[in-house]
Amino acid sequence: MIGRALAFGFALLLAGCAPVDERPTIVVQRFFGECGAAYGTSTDVAAAETECGILTTLINRFEAENPDIRVKVNVVAWPGYPQLAAQIAAGDPPDLVTMHQSVISDYAGAGLIEPVEPLLAAAKIDPAAFTPAARAGVEKEGKLYAMPWDTIGRLWHINTALMAEAGLMRGGRPVLPSSPQELLAHARQFRQRTGKPYLIQAQVSAPDFHVALLYTYLLAQDAVIFPDDRHIRLDTPEAREIVTTFRQLNAEGLTTLNQDFPAATAAFVQGEGGIFPVGTWMLGPYEAQAADPRSPLHGHYAVAPFPRLWGDQAAFVDGHAWVVPAAKRPPAERAAMARFLAFLARYNYDWSRTGQLPAFAPVVESPAFRALPHRADIAALARTGRQLPGYVERQSAVQGLIGEELEAAITGAKPVDAALKDAERRVNRLFAQMM
Repeated sequence: MIGRALAFGFALLLAGCAPVDERPTIVVQRFFGECGAAYGTSTDVAAAETECGILTTLINRFEAENPDIRVKVNVVAWPGYPQLAAQIAAGDPPDLVTMHQSVISDYAGAGLIEPVEPLLAAAKIDPAAFTPAARAGVEKEGKLYAMPWDTIGRLWHINTALMAEAGLMRGGRPVLPSSPQELLAHARQFRQRTGKPYLIQAQVSAPDFHVALLYTYLLAQDAVIFPDDRHIRLDTPEAREIVTTFRQLNAEGLTTLNQDFPAATAAFVQGEGGIFPVGTWMLGPYEAQAADPRSPLHGHYAVAPFPRLWGDQAAFVDGHAWVVPAAKRPPAERAAMARFLAFLARYNYDWSRTGQLPAFAPVVESPAFRALPHRADIAALARTGRQLPGYVERQSAVQGLIGEELEAAITGAKPVDAALKDAERRVNRLFAQMM
């Protein structure tokens, strides 16, 4: 017994003599999944694939190149905001956090994240290098609250074999409509010649789908959707025309019906329709299908921004960004954070291989980016992408309320006028209940 006690005491003594790690520590909190089994030790960024793989490898490489900085990584389940709220409430927030740009207003308005101009300056990152879409996503009330990491938006993913069968290809490229009348005409022609729906749409349990359409074509007309931070304006002629057009597609059977996102995705891959309006994040999976000789998409895949049907060329977009929760930090830690941001900025091209658009204009304009499959076709989104005003909070909740009403209107379960009035009323009530 005495021997055990002596051994235990000796072990404690040795532990007390262990060197203290005096390196500055930064805590990086991110979503995008866990892939340590595949990329846990990898530092070869060029060989990494997928959002998780590329980001994991980037952090590994940063640690290898900056041994004087200690990095702790918290991988959170998507989207990670409940965890972040709990950490902030406990007074122990991480240092750098991935956040959707549409969420930044919620945290900036409450003073929970810091403006990042000082960190960007320390990292020698010039905000003038951000694309217009990326800067719009992180600039709130004249201040930059994050370093943008990408721009994400919806695209038209196109089965060119079916478009050719429908007589809607010219010079090897899809012929896309330029007005709501042409949209319906093309859809009818496509259905008549192929026997399949022109559009594949996720219209069930996917509130963001119809909201993205509505926002896109209202923003294209410079419509004032949110006149101030406590009101929305949807009961308008512009909104009625947009919703009525897409309701007509449903009424005539020119689109798939009663599909959620997994069903719509499977339908597109299996060649059951012409065009699937879905996000930039599906570029990679559909590129893989197009390269697979066993796939109906093999050699027959194209992509384009949403066509200009109303107003100017525009697209409702979002994006990912790196924010800094408000906290007191020593200068050495802030210097380490600046080095991490500078490192990430240098690898923005590699991140764009995920299918998202780069946040930095020189990367968008680079030959390397434009040489990636289809990227030259969608690069304009970095310029034409539009976001909601920076003062609009609770964007996800707002989207859910509008989406419910749009789904009812477009599927024919509710009159368009009633749905838009109810959406406006429900959102305004939500805003009225906010502190």
